[in-house]
Amino acid sequence: MSALSRGIISRLRLLSLNPATSSSSSSSTCTAIPATTSYSHFFRCFSSEALVDGAEIAEDRSRVIEAKPGVMTPQSKRTGVIAVKCGMSARWDKWGARVPITVLWVDDNIVSQVKTPEKEGISALQIGCGQKKAKHLTKPEVGHFRAQGVPLKRKLREFPVTEDALLPVGMSIGVRHFVPGQYVDVTGITRGKGFQGGMKRHGFRGMPASHGASKSHRSIGSTGQRDDAGRVFKGRKMPGRMGGKQRTVKNVWIYKIDPARNLIWVRGQVPGAEGNFVFIKDAFYKKPDVSMLPFPTYFAPEDEDPSKLEPLVADLGEVDPFMAAD
Repeated sequence: MSALSRGIISRLRLLSLNPATSSSSSSSTCTAIPATTSYSHFFRCFSSEALVDGAEIAEDRSRVIEAKPGVMTPQSKRTGVIAVKCGMSARWDKWGARVPITVLWVDDNIVSQVKTPEKEGISALQIGCGQKKAKHLTKPEVGHFRAQGVPLKRKLREFPVTEDALLPVGMSIGVRHFVPGQYVDVTGITRGKGFQGGMKRHGFRGMPASHGASKSHRSIGSTGQRDDAGRVFKGRKMPGRMGGKQRTVKNVWIYKIDPARNLIWVRGQVPGAEGNFVFIKDAFYKKPDVSMLPFPTYFAPEDEDPSKLEPLVADLGEVDPFMAAD
């Protein structure tokens, strides 16, 4: 520790013990400090808080986030939703093409916490999904939900958003948050396969299946060299635990949404087994048109009855792809 640092620490210790005497006897660190001034004002000379008005900070922390539609810009980032994977099926579109489908259920998503740059230093929304009893949650979890004034939720997930996409606590988010035809990124935990060999885990060819191979048909073969380097390099593909990791499938196309049952049909597969939670957000690479997305989310009219809404299917165009190929 340098002599200057030791001098500052000793000076702060003297101020904490005798603020009136020490503040009047020295003015080397700050400007002249009155004897009646508390030593806490001296500490502010070393912090950046002295440069910010306290009334401005109180006003920022007390700002109210309203649930109202806004205008989305190319730099805006909306929140995602939590869904439950129901399984896979297949559908035939109006042109007769078979579309592999994964059904996702958006189960009662609400905003359980709002994080702002003034308070937490980031701009994000915590989304809760499903329902759970208090006896199945820990006391800190129950206290978190009660402090926010929201129902007990089974799954929580935080989504970074821009400040113009913040929503108030308790706001409900449904499948109308997305529109058919847009691309999304789906994140989930892959199916656990347990300990697997090199052929299944990495797609190795294996050893010869006839002559010259004795009980080593599925072996991975050599894993290193002799004297140079005389070891197995890190990252070598070998047998080991397979699956059970978080993976993201990008650019998943939304085929249809069903607002009455809160279901989303997406084309292709998504990570995870049936009943697992997956997290859906706007695609990073194939960004949708900002004019077609509800921002910051979909606000239903007061006279709308969700149980009577018809499913919405993506626009497949007016050109038959089978006839266009001819």
